[in-house]
Amino acid sequence: MYKHTFAICAYKKSRYLENCILSLKKQTVTSNIIMVTSTPNQFIAGMAEKYRIPLFINKNGGIVQDWNFAYNQSNAKYITIAHQDDIYFPKFVENVVEKMDSVKDPIICFTNYVEIRGNKKVIANRLLRIKRLMLVPFRFRKLQERKWVRRMILAFGSPICCPSVTFSKEKVRNAPFNVGFRSDEDWEAWEKLSRLSGAFVYDNSLLIGHRIHQESETTSILNDNARTKEDYIMFRNFWPDFVARKLTKIYSISEKSNRM
Repeated sequence: MYKHTFAICAYKKSRYLENCILSLKKQTVTSNIIMVTSTPNQFIAGMAEKYRIPLFINKNGGIVQDWNFAYNQSNAKYITIAHQDDIYFPKFVENVVEKMDSVKDPIICFTNYVEIRGNKKVIANRLLRIKRLMLVPFRFRKLQERKWVRRMILAFGSPICCPSVTFSKEKVRNAPFNVGFRSDEDWEAWEKLSRLSGAFVYDNSLLIGHRIHQESETTSILNDNARTKEDYIMFRNFWPDFVARKLTKIYSISEKSNRM
């Protein structure tokens, strides 16, 4: 019945989960909503029951495993893996579905975003400006369809906001994330999908609020420096060793923006 599905990945007892759910419920275009978790508890079950959201239990836990499990629970044409700490602004589904329907062969669609730090929306900072600059080529429809454009952009890092990404299940039939990655699982997926024929559709509208906070998995990974090794692996997909090492050092500086 629904063209689009939000699959919420719930973990432990996030104080932001209900806000995420409410933002999905307030979309201008109604979407199917499901929830998955590998940490079942009364809190998550209560949220699912309160808002009448089907809850699926993943017995093979882990952030990437949860994303892939969520991906496989829906047969909708388009699916967004919703991160429990983030909020989706009212026109997210409307804009994304319209954008994807307007393209002959969409692979993914992703949007611009703001950061949420505490109770404050951060519309612009150094990292956001850099990412938006990197994504300028995707504002042009023809360039969205060019493999070399995608790979050129991804060769310098991942400016794509992971929770903003909507997949075309007709194009991406299998769960896209590599279980071997812990921090760059999204970048690795975009690199893999960049090799396909089709379009990386970009909506420059601010359609999501990505929360930066101390308890987030991203902050945890950065604090134990688990990301550096994966950054190097990703740069090696595009560059010789000496260039990849230089870029890894430079890239690590930008990660400070995600520390609290």
